[in-house]
Amino acid sequence: MPGRPVVELGCQVRFGGRTWTVAALADGRVRLVAEDGELAAVLLSLLFADAGFEVLGAPGVSRVPPLGWLESLPEAVRDRALVWERHVQEVETGRLGGSGAAGPPQAEYDPQTRTLAQREEAKAAELSAAGMPTSAVTVRRMRARYRQEGVWGLVDHRATRPRSVLGRADERVVAALREVLEAGRERSSGTLGRLRAYTERVLAEQYGDGVVPLPSSATFNRLVHALADGRGLLGSARQRRWRSARPVPPFVPTTVMAPGELVMMDSTVLDAFVVLDDGVVERPELTIALDVATRTICAAVLRAKGTRSVDAAELLAQMMVPAPMRPGWAEALAMERSVVPYKRLLSTDARLEGAAARPVITPQTIVVDQGNVFISSSFIAACESLGISVQPAPPGNGPAKGHVERTFSSINTLFVQHVAAYTASHTGERGKDAEGEAVWTLAQLAEMFQEWIVCGWQEREHDGLRHPMMPRQALSPNEMWAALIAVCGYVPVPLGREDYIELMPIKRQKINDYGIRIDYRTYDHKALNPYRGERSPAADGLWEIHYNPHAPGQVWVRLPKPDQPRGYVWEAVPWIHHTLVNAPFTDFTWQHIKRTVARRADRAQHEHDLALALHELLERAAAGYGTRREKVVAARARTAATDGAVWGILYGQQPEAKADELEEDVFDDGSEDDEEPLTNDGALGSWPTEATPLSDSPAGAVQEAGVPAPRRCQVTVYDPFEESLQW
Repeated sequence: MPGRPVVELGCQVRFGGRTWTVAALADGRVRLVAEDGELAAVLLSLLFADAGFEVLGAPGVSRVPPLGWLESLPEAVRDRALVWERHVQEVETGRLGGSGAAGPPQAEYDPQTRTLAQREEAKAAELSAAGMPTSAVTVRRMRARYRQEGVWGLVDHRATRPRSVLGRADERVVAALREVLEAGRERSSGTLGRLRAYTERVLAEQYGDGVVPLPSSATFNRLVHALADGRGLLGSARQRRWRSARPVPPFVPTTVMAPGELVMMDSTVLDAFVVLDDGVVERPELTIALDVATRTICAAVLRAKGTRSVDAAELLAQMMVPAPMRPGWAEALAMERSVVPYKRLLSTDARLEGAAARPVITPQTIVVDQGNVFISSSFIAACESLGISVQPAPPGNGPAKGHVERTFSSINTLFVQHVAAYTASHTGERGKDAEGEAVWTLAQLAEMFQEWIVCGWQEREHDGLRHPMMPRQALSPNEMWAALIAVCGYVPVPLGREDYIELMPIKRQKINDYGIRIDYRTYDHKALNPYRGERSPAADGLWEIHYNPHAPGQVWVRLPKPDQPRGYVWEAVPWIHHTLVNAPFTDFTWQHIKRTVARRADRAQHEHDLALALHELLERAAAGYGTRREKVVAARARTAATDGAVWGILYGQQPEAKADELEEDVFDDGSEDDEEPLTNDGALGSWPTEATPLSDSPAGAVQEAGVPAPRRCQVTVYDPFEESLQW
């Protein structure tokens, strides 16, 4: 084979799109002279790296054979090419195996005594005598191929021709089938027979009936699999939606190095039934916040169906405060018994005393989906007020928040499937009477789940968590947090009582003569008198109003107070019909009443009719009467109001209800042993146990205008009053 091209004095090269003559070579540099006399000095490495570089007039460059392609060939084809290589080398050099072979060349192939044409004739005669009929022209052609492409040029390329997976199918049929498959991505799954019928219909619309015939059923089915299998166009509807929702490759793994650097939030319906108030059985909704760096479940809220933006804001509040130990929990679940550096952290944050072994993580960036709960103005405003960046995932793109999606799957297998009334992931796997197995209330299940987070999740080794110094050792979320907190540090973020109001949903409205009207509910009190009809100091002239969808009995209005440290105060304004409706209700219940009560009078009378209908509904449900729909609505209302203890009772949202009556209604599970009331959903705490009016709070507290002071909660997870006092 010829040698490779050589850059030498006087040769011409192609560089930078121009032709140059080599004038000098020295010290790894080459001096070039262009056709117009221009001079250039270039490093040889730069010259050779140029994409258009070539030595003009040089013989063809021998290439390294594509060994990967050779390995893919049938063995007979590959062996034939290697045999031809040895014969061509013998014609070229006189030695079988090339010039490097030992021994003298054979006489008929000796380049010193025989011409190239004579050697080609001799090789053709040798191969023909060996049973492989060959002419001298064939030998000459194989030599040329070998000089140009190496051993790959000697391959019988009939074996390398690409074979189409579609065979000889009509291109019109292929195009129509692709159109049908793409249109069916979001449709319910069907049979191959349906695809055939739809394809035939598309062909008839485009070319006319019977113009383009379809292949046989077997051939058509093979064509379907050839087009769809690699693109995820077959399979279940869930698989197809997942495939279409994936981001465009290439995929870049998410790398985070600090707790809170990236937190993912999402909600899902839990695969288990719980018993709501009045015996109603329903699947609850779970919302969690997952820290990607440590895989810590920072916070979790379990609600009856209908998660609201206030629940997402509640997750933020839970994340930033320690989770205290609860009554009945084993001492092994305390943070001081865990692997975290408890004593050092306690010197920084006194709130950690008596806390459970769940990390306190302040998020920097939160990834959420496009659900109304997470993209609401109130949630965005709450994140902004805490310095948190919100990053919405693309619509319908589960893989964009794959960590939290995978965590839901782990919760199912590690916790939910062991709970009574487990429903499995779909009806095809559900037992005969899953609803009849339901024994746990929502409060009880939430309490168990909170305990499982501490002992079952935070202490469990996670294969995706690896310490940089111990890459072979899988760590638990608590161990990973302890390792990262030693590097990144721990900065506690205090939340005062006003911060919890800030986290609630927001409306901006005028304060009219009749007060504040939200969704056919009028809120009014004499504290609003100086501001009726007046513009607020804000640029839009509207007043900022915060409300709790789980307890709409009152709202909070930010009113200017120059004598206060912050220049404003929160005034709690009750609903004018709160004395008529004194049982817990939610916005969900109110919407049901609005749909069932027709308007027959002016706005004020219609609001009174709605309040009266709401009172009657709650009374009927409490007495065990009413339709199933009404019982479900009332049960959800009572459960949600119970779960929202901090958002409700702490701020006086049920002003006329007696705490002991509420406690009896909420926690009576029908058992004989009622000595100790059950705790609520575990997200917020238990009901009040001692009377402490809000007026005893220090200056700057939230003013409860016109609302009797509620009794203060002993909160099992966090107490905003105690929280603000400590800071």
